[in-house]
Amino acid sequence: MDEGDVRDRLRTVTDPDLGDDIVSLNLVNAIDIDHDESVIYVDLVLGAPFSPSETTIAADSREALSDLDYDVELSASVEDDHDPEDEILPRVQNIIAVASGKGGVGKSTIAVNLAAGLSDLGARVGLFDADIYGPNVPRMVDANEMPSATEDEQIIPPKKFGMKLMSMDFLLGEDDPVIWRGPMVHKVLTQLWEDVDWGYLDYMVIDLPPGTGDTQLTMLQSVPVSGAVIVTTPQEVALDDARKGLEMFGEHETPVLGIVENMSTFHCPDCGGEHPIFGSGGGRTFADEVDLPFLGEIPIDPAIREGGDDGEPMVLGEGETSEALREFTGKTANMQGIVHRQGR
Repeated sequence: MDEGDVRDRLRTVTDPDLGDDIVSLNLVNAIDIDHDESVIYVDLVLGAPFSPSETTIAADSREALSDLDYDVELSASVEDDHDPEDEILPRVQNIIAVASGKGGVGKSTIAVNLAAGLSDLGARVGLFDADIYGPNVPRMVDANEMPSATEDEQIIPPKKFGMKLMSMDFLLGEDDPVIWRGPMVHKVLTQLWEDVDWGYLDYMVIDLPPGTGDTQLTMLQSVPVSGAVIVTTPQEVALDDARKGLEMFGEHETPVLGIVENMSTFHCPDCGGEHPIFGSGGGRTFADEVDLPFLGEIPIDPAIREGGDDGEPMVLGEGETSEALREFTGKTANMQGIVHRQGR
């Protein structure tokens, strides 16, 4: 048994998204065999922990080596050109920004459910509410615990549903308005990113304010965003503004993981009919026009509003809407993995 034998076996493992075997795709970083301890160590180019596709790749890799008289130890790593000493959030593997061109499309709802869904899969997740002027994530997860601090004045974020949380809402008095100009926004956001002890995270989900203003520019100039999700509704007005958000990420060479359509259809519990209140199919058409993945349709469901008000993310529940949110979470994580693997 040598490295070539292991590599030949791994050629039977296919990447479900890229459509070729992991050896041909250069997704095997290293193979090391400890004959004395009967252990095979394999390091794979997997950068989206707990994503459905990468979970499958790991399981298939183990299966390809399972009939050998060796234990198999898999690890995952992605090459990073950034210098950790110069980087904000160096211990965060993936930073996913959730954005929209306009308000009122349910962006915060999508961000909260994405983060909660990733955490429910088993990932280490942080949720950063960067909506300086309208922070509402703490209410949407019923987070009553305030941040604490270490002796060296590092902020310790509270946790809810397994997620580490940070929001301007924790730092403001109740109902206090935020009236800040750009330089103050930049200063506060940078301080929160640098002074919060996030620890090691598989994913940080950032809930951005709507539009393309100071907060978005500060983030894109300061933080190594690994992917963005654009939220829209089916109506043309929302799609027009979504294009502006898409162009903003394009100008900063930030990978856009895809488009998600929120408030797609109302399923009437009384008549059993479907009512496209904001139109139909606009998000999917937009994704096709700009050649981006379509991450899913989230229906209009009063239970989503109730979950937001009561602090219970719908993705953790049961039913058609909860399943739609889980599918969206899985597709988003898969796209983040594809971005990393295509880099090879």
